[in-house]
Amino acid sequence: MPAVSASAPGKIILFGEHAVVYGWPAIAIPVHQVQAKAIVLANPRGRPNEVKLQAPAIRLEAWLADLPMTHPLAKAIILVREHFQLATIPACTIRITSAIPVASGLGSGAAVSVALIRALSIFLGHPLPDEQVSSLAYEVEKIHHSNPSGIDNTVITFEQPIFFTRNQPFELLQTGADLTFLIADTGVKSSTAEAVNSVRRNWQSDERKYEGIFDSIGRIALEARNVIEHGPSGQLGDLMTRNQALLKEMGVSSPELDTLVEAAMNSGASGAKLSGGGLGGNMIALAQPEKVDTVKDTLLHSGAADVIITQLKKS
Repeated sequence: MPAVSASAPGKIILFGEHAVVYGWPAIAIPVHQVQAKAIVLANPRGRPNEVKLQAPAIRLEAWLADLPMTHPLAKAIILVREHFQLATIPACTIRITSAIPVASGLGSGAAVSVALIRALSIFLGHPLPDEQVSSLAYEVEKIHHSNPSGIDNTVITFEQPIFFTRNQPFELLQTGADLTFLIADTGVKSSTAEAVNSVRRNWQSDERKYEGIFDSIGRIALEARNVIEHGPSGQLGDLMTRNQALLKEMGVSSPELDTLVEAAMNSGASGAKLSGGGLGGNMIALAQPEKVDTVKDTLLHSGAADVIITQLKKS
């Protein structure tokens, strides 16, 4: 049997991080410039349930039976097996590779889960529909992020811009104009679970203040949806800057993020903000095409470990 493979893109949140956990809307887009990939190769000589996992990026080579059920890769495999009500999985080797930086807000964990769940379901002869892939990946997200909103697994599975509200059907976004974003990595690893838990503790200690912040961020996401779909796109940068000010007030920015946001704005970006959990990871800037190279060079000279350029094309 030939090897079976599946891939999944990264993602970036444009608006609504953290507030989305508390029921407010958020906007996210896939980032196809970085991908996670899972390859499943049958082992005809092996016994059922002899599943070897290889993930060079995290220096993992282990048998499934030797991993705890709480390991994200093991959890994804077990979820697929349980979904199909299988007692065993045919002997195979599963190799995971990813160009998505870990702990950077680009959805590395969700992308690996989506790619693995897809590839394994194909290997078993029953490719899962996107809705089921996303649902199973969400269960793995609970290991990564403690209290995930579900936005990462959704945008990565469906690979389209989405307007997302927790516990409600997501909506695909139409785009009224081409938009170019620069994603700059601070080089500081950031745990989304840690950031989410920090915000929760702060919310519990000052619920009125944080509800007000969440409300303001949610309203910005609603405005941003209208701008993305109908324009004028020039207003989007201002909304990003306003969102960043609220995230900073929330306490999830960092000196490195602030430096890159300021550098982007000073070099001609229309708007800039952190993206994802914060406390490190990535920031995102919106720039007109003629400004992209200048903004990229400035970000790199200001300490960015890497800069990815991605576009949201007009629908």
